Amino acid sequence: MTDYTQDIRNGVAVVTGAGAGLGRALCRQLVAEGVQVAGIGRSAEPLAELANELGDGFHPVMADVADAAAVAAAFTEIEDTAGTPTILINNAAVYPRRDILDETPESFMQSVNINLGGVFHCCHAVLPGMVAQGYGRIVNLSTFAHLSPAPTAAAYSVTKGAARVLTKSLVADLGDRFPDIVINDWIPGALKTQMGIPDGIDPEDAAKWGVRLALWHDPMLNGRLFDRDTEFLDPVSFKRKLLNRVTGQKRVPLRLS
Repeated sequence: MTDYTQDIRNGVAVVTGAGAGLGRALCRQLVAEGVQVAGIGRSAEPLAELANELGDGFHPVMADVADAAAVAAAFTEIEDTAGTPTILINNAAVYPRRDILDETPESFMQSVNINLGGVFHCCHAVLPGMVAQGYGRIVNLSTFAHLSPAPTAAAYSVTKGAARVLTKSLVADLGDRFPDIVINDWIPGALKTQMGIPDGIDPEDAAKWGVRLALWHDPMLNGRLFDRDTEFLDPVSFKRKLLNRVTGQKRVPLRLS
């Protein structure tokens, strides 16, 4: 396959949820790597603060990822003012921490529209350009929340689990025809952010892993899941373990650090 590493860097990286937390840290790390970044967020003030900090390498774009029309308009603005996106990091999400008895159809669907709809809307907006240029890089932020939902996390667990399925569906539809559009899920771990936990991972540290993954453009990565800085391998059967031991073919997880 053609090495598009420099082309990936020369394009625009789009980061959603750019106004705070991990999204803000990802923008900083990408700009430090010399990549032009378009940061999408819902609030003008934090985006303006980040633009003032990062200078010409950062392009603030206001949009609600839950709104398909707003996302389409945002990507048109990015194309017109910053350039063609070559990287998309779907980071925007909400974690309402709401008991299921307190959920309403409206509140539950709000989480669906952001955590799942936002990923689809942004992928739908960026993919035509990636198909036209023949390459691109998409990293979808993920979790293991759907495997064992915590109390008051129904909306978050369901929507993030569905987003994992969306990533697999994108790879299933595009992988054979457009192998140089490389798509992954990445789990950054429990972060020290407003949506995370007090003793979590510093988002600036996690962002280093995410940026390394986003700038790593190789078709072999398509569909692979990374947990923090290490590839997550699905459990193998006992027979496969024995075969791997006999043949010496056990696969070693890929690392980002």
